Amino acid sequence: MTPSTLRRVAISLVAVVAATLACPGTADAATTTTWWKPVKGLTWQWQLAGRLDLTVAASVYDIDAETATSADVAALHKAGRRAICYVDVGSWESYRPDAARFPAAVRGSTMDGWPDERWIDIRRWDVLKPILTARFDTCRKKGFDAVEPDNVDGYANHTGFPLTYADQLTFNRRIAGLAHGLSLGVGLKNDLDQVADLAPAFDFAVNEECAAYGECGVLTTFVKAGKPVFNAEYGVATTTFCANSERIGLSSIRKRLSLNAWRQTC
Repeated sequence: MTPSTLRRVAISLVAVVAATLACPGTADAATTTTWWKPVKGLTWQWQLAGRLDLTVAASVYDIDAETATSADVAALHKAGRRAICYVDVGSWESYRPDAARFPAAVRGSTMDGWPDERWIDIRRWDVLKPILTARFDTCRKKGFDAVEPDNVDGYANHTGFPLTYADQLTFNRRIAGLAHGLSLGVGLKNDLDQVADLAPAFDFAVNEECAAYGECGVLTTFVKAGKPVFNAEYGVATTTFCANSERIGLSSIRKRLSLNAWRQTC
């Protein structure tokens, strides 16, 4: 070998070693996924209220970013489970510790049924990015595997802002990128009309009442890609929705609107 050839071989070997050290088990760190990517068919529990019950037999827990502790997440991991962090990204809630960080200009109409909550102007990424980054980073520091960003369909509601389909796509993709940039998986919450456009950017879906509204078929886009759909029904009995959920590959449960620990499975 010539000296120049030897130098090229040495440089290549150094690159391989560096990549292997960066991600054990592979010599190609650039193509390695650095966040959790769940597979379809996982069982789940969704609890956002009440004393957290860590004894529910589920592979995945979806729990609140603020009320859940690092110890809770560690306990789930010790039991071989995964933890999803519930975070509101599309609305302003007056009771959140960081509520004052949202300027009045980005607060829109009050959400139907939620007097302490208002839609926000998702076009103002300059304002929202640092706030939402801090929220996601809290999830990361607590050890969560992924985030469930809520209220990502403002364009289809009366927000007080002239939001468009394209505005929502841009915002939701930014949310997915923000999560992935912090090594967190990310789920698409509801927003069924944009599933075809957004499924490639998200690792799973979280849905409410697709059976009640006859919309579950839309979510098979995720299932066909090997990604789970975590679905919750409220007013429909398991005997009504479970057979179809199992047939098309959804991970469905029945919950109460309070989203406490109570749950019925298929």
